[in-house]
Amino acid sequence: MAKPKPGGQAPLQLHALLSDFRLLLVLFVCLRVLLLLIYQPFILQGVERGITAGGDFQTYFQIASLSSKVGLPMRDWWSEFPPLWSYFSVLIYKLQPNYTGFAMLLGFIFMLFDVGNLVLIRKIATQLYSEDTAQALAWIYAVLLAPLVFVFWTFEVVVAFFMLLSLWWLLKERDKLAGVGIALGVLVKFTPIVILGAIWRYRPVRKAIVPTIIMVGIVVIVYVFFFVQNAAMSVPSVTAQFSKASYETVWALIDGNYKTGNFGPLDDRLDPAKANITLGNPAKIPSWLRLGVAVAIGVFVFMRTRRFDAKGLVAFVGISVLVFFLQAQGWSPQWLVQIIPFILLCFPTRDGVLLIVLLSLVTFTEYPFLFIRTGDTGGEITGALVTPFAALVLARTVMLVGICVAQYRILRQSRDRQGLVT
Repeated sequence: MAKPKPGGQAPLQLHALLSDFRLLLVLFVCLRVLLLLIYQPFILQGVERGITAGGDFQTYFQIASLSSKVGLPMRDWWSEFPPLWSYFSVLIYKLQPNYTGFAMLLGFIFMLFDVGNLVLIRKIATQLYSEDTAQALAWIYAVLLAPLVFVFWTFEVVVAFFMLLSLWWLLKERDKLAGVGIALGVLVKFTPIVILGAIWRYRPVRKAIVPTIIMVGIVVIVYVFFFVQNAAMSVPSVTAQFSKASYETVWALIDGNYKTGNFGPLDDRLDPAKANITLGNPAKIPSWLRLGVAVAIGVFVFMRTRRFDAKGLVAFVGISVLVFFLQAQGWSPQWLVQIIPFILLCFPTRDGVLLIVLLSLVTFTEYPFLFIRTGDTGGEITGALVTPFAALVLARTVMLVGICVAQYRILRQSRDRQGLVT
């Protein structure tokens, strides 16, 4: 009988460690909690410090502070965010009316949502591939920089959570719950509405109607509630984001806008008329034309889709999200949080991971690396920074278009709901 080689158990022990999802969760949570404790956010002489520096937490805090001076969002002042997030941020402010407490509590809550994203990525990947592949993708997501950074910068992990949760419920054919999940996501940010296209493509008409009614019904009821209270403030809360000048996109390069997408001073939210003021050069390519082209592309993909298994559903949602982002007048670095899960789930290979790394490198070079050097110009890219800025915007756009093409190729593969060739 052959004797085992010395150290032969080591690979087995290493595999056991890496395959232990509970251990990964512990490491995932501890890293984020410890970073939050070590680099506590605070404001010193008007300058944000700590782990949240460079993100939007200070903006959230300032907007939420209107609740103690004026009243409630969408009733006494307009908010550029949908109601669920607007009221949630006010609640956190009421619990922690100092910036350090506000930011730490917000960061901790966002971390919990990101734990949900990690769990959902693993669950979805298990259904698409295997336990081993799902665990590998979970490890990769856990060590990526973008999800870690944005937990302490924006609420985008919440949007990603509701998108992944709705997608998971669709994969499990719990369509009514998916309708609820999409509605909750839309009440945080409008992006999850694109999942409705997947419902209508991957379900018979009679089955697609129910989750659509649930989603639309919840959103309409919530907004009607606010419109009845004060339409003057509620309507601008819906339209404000669409009134922004273009920023950080090819459309912004065409328009000559070299700033990030921001609104005016805090007090502007007390005046409904200021919600529709465009701070920048007007669009040379009208929004209706961009949206029309995006809808045409969506219809083309809808009609040409031939893959109807679980991976096809994931790819369809992924390409819908990207087409929506590509037509938008602006780009925000935190949108990576919504994009990364779909890259991992559609392309669980070394090339897919390297694509995420490259996309993250381009994104973070643009912001904050370039924009942090615009303090003397009021946050506007000028002079020697214009060329690298334009190159980064074009490079990112090309990569996103490339991902769309790759996802479209997945959708052109003939597969039935069991993944069998038809």
